[in-house]
Amino acid sequence: MGINERKEKQKLEIKRLILDASMKLFVEEGFANVTFRRIAEIIEYSPTTIYLHFKDKNEILFNLCEQGFSKMGEYNASLQTIQNPLVRLHKMGENYINFGMAHPEYYDLMFIQKAPMETLNELHDDEWKSGHQALERLQSVIAECMEHGLIAEGELGAVAMGIWGMVHGLVSLAIRDRFEKLVAPEEVISTMHKALNWMVGTMDLSIKK
Repeated sequence: MGINERKEKQKLEIKRLILDASMKLFVEEGFANVTFRRIAEIIEYSPTTIYLHFKDKNEILFNLCEQGFSKMGEYNASLQTIQNPLVRLHKMGENYINFGMAHPEYYDLMFIQKAPMETLNELHDDEWKSGHQALERLQSVIAECMEHGLIAEGELGAVAMGIWGMVHGLVSLAIRDRFEKLVAPEEVISTMHKALNWMVGTMDLSIKK
């Protein structure tokens, strides 16, 4: 391994340490305590070192947000093995809820905290690529359902945002403990299925794959 390769490897390793420490702070101590000083204490580097890799806290949180999208993608890796697009749509909703419940901190960064979006707005290319890709995957499945007559034809963008908004609302309420007195945690997914069936105009919960 050459000198440049070793330097690049070291750079990536330090960046990984910074991101791991930042997520640890975010999970254990909350958003306000993700500071360069606290991160430096954990990774045993100077705060100056952190500035060599990230401009500010928001940029760190944006990178963690992107990690979250990568993790969520792993949940949907097997979706294409499901032939029926309506079943695939329901499974996508299940995966979304399972991801949010299993990784509430990542979900918070991806869909609730403003900091990652503030960094995105400062970039020259301010397109939210991860968000657009997630929306396009959802739109693709909905379009296929419409083509097969499984759900009523409609304005694709509006239908997709309505479905996403509904499932997002369920996850957001659940990870903020708002469902404890309303819907049991184990019923969040079945609630999603019922709501989704009502939204797309089908009451058949036993769809064949």
